[in-house]
Amino acid sequence: MAPSRDTATLSESSLVLEEASKRRTFAIISHPDAGKTTLTEKFLLYSGAVQEAGAVKAREGRRRATSDWMAMEQQRGISITSTAIQFRYLDHVLNLLDTPGHRDFSEDTYRVLAAADAAVMVLDVAKGIEAQTLKLFEVCRARRLPIITFLNKLDRPGRPPLELLDEIQAQIGLRPTPVTWPVGIPGDFRGVIDRRSGQFVRFTRTTRGSTVAPEELLSADQAAREEPQAWPLAKDEVDLLTAVGSSLDLPSFLAGDSSPVFVGSALTNFGVHHLLQALVGLAPPPSPRPDTTGAPRPLQAPFSGFVFKIQANMDRAHRDHVAFVRVCSGRFERGETVIHQPSGRPFSTKYAASMFGADRNTVDEAYPGDVVGLVNATELRIGDTLYAAEPVTYPAIPTFAPELFATARPQDTSRYKQFRKGLSQLEQEGVVQVLHDPEGDPAPILAAVGEMQFEVLSHRLSSEYGAPVRLTLTPHRLARRTDAGTALALRSTRGVKVLRRTDGTLLAAFESPFWLDHLHGEHPEWVLDSILTD
Repeated sequence: MAPSRDTATLSESSLVLEEASKRRTFAIISHPDAGKTTLTEKFLLYSGAVQEAGAVKAREGRRRATSDWMAMEQQRGISITSTAIQFRYLDHVLNLLDTPGHRDFSEDTYRVLAAADAAVMVLDVAKGIEAQTLKLFEVCRARRLPIITFLNKLDRPGRPPLELLDEIQAQIGLRPTPVTWPVGIPGDFRGVIDRRSGQFVRFTRTTRGSTVAPEELLSADQAAREEPQAWPLAKDEVDLLTAVGSSLDLPSFLAGDSSPVFVGSALTNFGVHHLLQALVGLAPPPSPRPDTTGAPRPLQAPFSGFVFKIQANMDRAHRDHVAFVRVCSGRFERGETVIHQPSGRPFSTKYAASMFGADRNTVDEAYPGDVVGLVNATELRIGDTLYAAEPVTYPAIPTFAPELFATARPQDTSRYKQFRKGLSQLEQEGVVQVLHDPEGDPAPILAAVGEMQFEVLSHRLSSEYGAPVRLTLTPHRLARRTDAGTALALRSTRGVKVLRRTDGTLLAAFESPFWLDHLHGEHPEWVLDSILTD
C-alpha cells in the first residue's frame, strides 16, 4: 500500500531537517598572508578530500592550493575570488566559503558572508588584528555571525598569545574564550593544552606538512616531566584564563558576543583537527532565514535559495557562467523547475553542480546550507531569489560604496563588441560597478572599492575576452545613492558628478569627503544615502 500524501510530506520534512542538522556552512576570513588558503587546504587533507597537501607557495611562485583556481591568483599567491568547496567530515557535510583576503576585495567577501552561518577568523600570531580583519569583523557583527578564532603560525616567532587575546577584546569587542592553548612560545611550539580535558596534545612535524600530523596525548604529570620548561608556563596561563572566566560559553558564541579560540600552525598541521572538530561540534547548523518581511522561512518549507555569487570562465574550455546559490529551505533536486522571483519566470535547474575549487561534479540533490552551482544561468543576478511552490523573497545583499572611479575604453576599437560583452559579464559577477554619465562622455565609468578590482578587470578582459582596456582614473573618491530631485541640483555643483548605474540607480560621485560633508550640511534635505544595494 502506497503511503498517504500527508505521510510522504512528513517524511520529506523529517529528511530535510535531518540533513540540514548535518550541514555546517562557514567562511574563512583573515588579513592577507595570515594563512587562510593554507588552512583551507589542510581542512581538505584532514577530511580525506585530498590525500596529500600541496605546498602553499609552490616553486617559481606558482600555487597548487585547491581553492585558488584563477590564473592571476596562482601567479600572485593571493585569493582574488571567493570559492565554494564542499567536503565531508565524520558524518557531517561542510560547505567552506573561502573568501578573498586582499584588502580590495571586501565587496565580494560581503556577499559570501551573507551565505555563511559562521566564520573562522584566522590571525597571524606575529601581526594580530589588522585593518582587513577589522573590516571583515564589522560585516560579521552586522549579521551576528558566530566567529571561531584561530591563532595561526605559532611555529614562527610572534607575539604572546595573552597579548593577542587582549587585542581581540579591545579592538573588536569580541570576548575570546580559548579552548586550546599553546605549550611553548611562538617559534618553539610543542603542542596544546586542550582545556576541556586538561591533556597535553603533542604534535610531530611531517615532511612539508603534506600529511596529517601525528598527535600524542600526555597527562598533566607526563607533560610536566617531559616539558619541564614549557609546561609550567602554559599551565599558569591556563589557570589565569580560568580565574578570569575566559572559558567556552556556547550561548554567547552563537549570539556573536564571544569567540572560542584555537591555536596552531596550518603550515605544519598543528591544531588543525581541533579546529575542524570545533566546526562540527560548535558551529551552528542552518536555521530558518528571514524573508523581506522579516518572517523566517522554515527549513522544511519547499525549496528556496538566493544567488550570492556569479563567476564566469571557471571552465575556460567552455566559457561558462556559474551562479552560486545558497539553499535556504527544502530539498533541491536537479532538473526541477523553480521560479525566478525577480522575473516571475520558470527556471530550469538541469545543469547543477557542487563545486570543489575549479572542479565540479553534477549534484542531484542539496539541502539547507549547501551551495549549488547553476551552470550557464545567464539570467540570474547577485541577490536573486529562487523558489519552488511557496513564493518567497530574500533581502538584497548590500554592497560597499565605491571609492575609486575610472573611465574605460577598449585599446582596439575593432574589439568593441568583445569589450562590451566582457564588461557586462564582469559587472554581473560583481567585479566592478558599471556607471554612465547621462549628460557627458558615453564611455562607461567603472567604480570599485580598491585598485586591484581594476587590475582583475583589465587582466580578464584581455585574457578571457581578447579586449585589452585603457582605464583613466577620475578624481572622485566616494559615492552616495541619490534621487532625481537631488541629482538635478547636483549637476551644476562643482566637485560632483551624477552617474547612473546599469540598474538605473543614480549615484553622486564626490571628489572629496569634506565636500560631501559640506554640501550635506548646507542641504540636509538632499538624498545622499551611504548604503548601496544590488
